[in-house]
Amino acid sequence: MTAEDKTRLALLLDTAGAFLRDCHWRERKAPPVFEDDVPAEPGGDSLETIAVEIHECRACGLCGLRILPVPGEGVPQPRVLVIGEAPGSEEDERGKPFVGVAGHLLDRMLASVNLSRTTNCFITNTVKCRPPGNRDPSPEETASCAPFLARQIRVLRPAYILCMGRIAAQTMLRTGEGIGRLRGKFFDYTPEYPPDNNAAIAPVIPLIATYHPSALLRDAELKRPAWEDLKKLLARIQT
Repeated sequence: MTAEDKTRLALLLDTAGAFLRDCHWRERKAPPVFEDDVPAEPGGDSLETIAVEIHECRACGLCGLRILPVPGEGVPQPRVLVIGEAPGSEEDERGKPFVGVAGHLLDRMLASVNLSRTTNCFITNTVKCRPPGNRDPSPEETASCAPFLARQIRVLRPAYILCMGRIAAQTMLRTGEGIGRLRGKFFDYTPEYPPDNNAAIAPVIPLIATYHPSALLRDAELKRPAWEDLKKLLARIQT
């Protein structure tokens, strides 16, 4: 066991003790700070403010099961906002989105169309905490996180939205259609800003969905249609 592993184990044991004493998790890591984070308007919202509130959120039962919430990662005012389903085990441990095997594949998929979380994308999920056993988020859990996602979209003002997988696409489009019917086509998405938003008109954002990287790892035959979806996004950006 490496020194880093020992440190992580000690942190988990300490956090478990806090849970048993107080019946809730106490996060030991500070919320992420987003470089060049610019509020949507003077005195308005910001990514950092939203991240702090996500770390403090106790709106649903996932708060008692998580290690770390995962607000998101990327650049402010991105060309593309990438939305997944929910954090997995590695994301739960590190507090960052798409950092496991599927995350590495996502990075390669984005790079194939000149996109990256370090230059022109922001990556987040519909649900900010990991559901146990990586199950699908419940409607109640999705509803609890919906205001956070709406505020992130308001602050980020992306030019495009890319949904990774069925859950993200169904959540954003409010539909029960399967990913096979939703993928590869553009939809006009109108952000649902919080009630206290003073903006006169919410912008319409082109949204496209494709298969989740985890699905591609399970079924290699999905890689070709996913590549076709990404090419459509690239063509739309270039025009």
